[in-house]
Amino acid sequence: MNIISYLALPLMVITLVSCSKAPPVAVSECSTVVSHVKKVLKDHAPSKTKMLKQCKAATDEARGCIMAADKPMKILQCDF
Repeated sequence: MNIISYLALPLMVITLVSCSKAPPVAVSECSTVVSHVKKVLKDHAPSKTKMLKQCKAATDEARGCIMAADKPMKILQCDF
């Protein structure tokens, strides 16, 4: 195996563990979650209506992951 294969698994595990430690966020906080996504993604954010629908369908853990994300790539790693 090459070195990339040895590095890929630990990096994936670190990514999953770091996101899983975010505190859960209740569905009642979806407006705050959507505002946070708009702040991070700026002009690349989907419509507010679409994000509210996704937020309400997401788990508390996924919403927590989103709130912990401070960069667009971190948002993409969340199961939102």
